[in-house]
Amino acid sequence: MAIIRSIPFIICATAITIGSFAGLIASAKADITLPVPSAKDIITVELHSYDQLANFFDDLGYTPKSWDAGERVIPRLFLQTIPSLWRDEIADQLTVTAKKRTFFRTLGPLILLANEEIAFQQKALQDAITSNDTAIITELASQYRVTTPADDPATIAELKMRIGPVPASLAMAQMAIESGWGTSRFAAQGNALFGQWTYGGNGITPEQQRTHLGDYKIAAFETPFRSVRAYMINLNTGSAYQEFRDMRAAMIKRNEPLSGSDLAETLTRYSERGGVYIKEIQAVIRQNKLAHADDAVLEESPYYHLIPQGE
Repeated sequence: MAIIRSIPFIICATAITIGSFAGLIASAKADITLPVPSAKDIITVELHSYDQLANFFDDLGYTPKSWDAGERVIPRLFLQTIPSLWRDEIADQLTVTAKKRTFFRTLGPLILLANEEIAFQQKALQDAITSNDTAIITELASQYRVTTPADDPATIAELKMRIGPVPASLAMAQMAIESGWGTSRFAAQGNALFGQWTYGGNGITPEQQRTHLGDYKIAAFETPFRSVRAYMINLNTGSAYQEFRDMRAAMIKRNEPLSGSDLAETLTRYSERGGVYIKEIQAVIRQNKLAHADDAVLEESPYYHLIPQGE
């Protein structure tokens, strides 16, 4: 078994152009997404080892102790790729507890960022309704796969239903299951964290592809954040997840906190395992006390751009 070596980490302020920062908050030409932060708010962190990452978390005060004490404001840490070393060496060398904590603490902020983007889109929609800005409504409709015209009241109603958050507890549990705690081949080769299928797109062919289901692949992504964003779009637009959106809307109408465990009940079509899969999601949420993550928020700044070295 290889020894994990601690190498001093490198932190440097860096100017990030829109092009090079696109992996973090990328947008298609017509997409409405979070604004790119200014260069002064971005810090690049080159990661060389697990020990270095753990020390970096400690330096930020981002620790299990602070979390257990109720601290729910967490740093804006955005991993730019899943390091192959995590799959090949590190995960197997850690205790189960350390592996889980590292996984959630490193990738959890991406889920919070995706929900921030959704809140940004909700505000954009409300502002567009107030100002009768059909161009913005049209762009959001395209993004959220609503095909009715912008001036149709049904479009507004459907966008309000679709543009909504996914509880962090639910997303984190599915991310852990679908990626094997970040150790799957799909995570290592394509930053794929949620096992999403694609036909004809950029993807990785499963070793045991079921040919009777067509020439499908597991969708690959430039960055882990794009995988998270695609997962949320999937839940917010797919016909298989209408029940998820209906239950979420009912919870919001009753002013109830969104429960990841309860909403998991609606995802029987996410996996062929159906009810067994639902129970697994709920077990991961319960055993890892992920419901607390639903109260977490990202600190205002800076943005830490985490770049694994040697990939």
